[in-house]
Amino acid sequence: LMRLAVQGHEITRPIDALKDPVVLEFLDLPESPQLVESKLEQALIGKLETFLLELGKGFAFVSRQERITLDGDHFYIDLVFYHAILKCYVLIDLKVGKLTHADLGQIQFYVNYYDRERRTKGDSPTLGLILCSDKNDAVVKYTLGKQQERNIFTSRYQLYLPTEAELESELRRERRQLGPLQPKPSTKKRGRNR
Repeated sequence: LMRLAVQGHEITRPIDALKDPVVLEFLDLPESPQLVESKLEQALIGKLETFLLELGKGFAFVSRQERITLDGDHFYIDLVFYHAILKCYVLIDLKVGKLTHADLGQIQFYVNYYDRERRTKGDSPTLGLILCSDKNDAVVKYTLGKQQERNIFTSRYQLYLPTEAELESELRRERRQLGPLQPKPSTKKRGRNR
């Protein structure tokens, strides 16, 4: 804790640079099933400085809706950043609904393309991040396997900070998932009886 207080948040691995959840309250968007990815993206670009601050240190904006063309087919990466500390590209795909295995395949495609075509000497491997409103961690685990520990990540976004009641409910849910806490074994040494 003392090192964190003095040096701040240290980024040594890709996962250290990414948040889950990302709070997008500054966008002032209503929580609505009619929210579309283009409106979310436009709102983020409109408040890019605030979005960069929410992502964390080291992120630099490169482009939006970057087109990739392969054999006449066009694909578009929602947001492209470069991370100055990790020395790598970070590709962000925005999803307004629940994350699917197809979404994970799409970001993997973008990451593979960037690593082969855009990465230069001195760059670390490209990172892919899907920002989604909901996800099933089991789907992520079985779709990505070990890949999720290396360079593909998923984070939920929240349009508003949770209420106190929602936080308490989430804590209760997490405690239930962890199961009953086991008492720690005693570390006291027993004295000899004389």
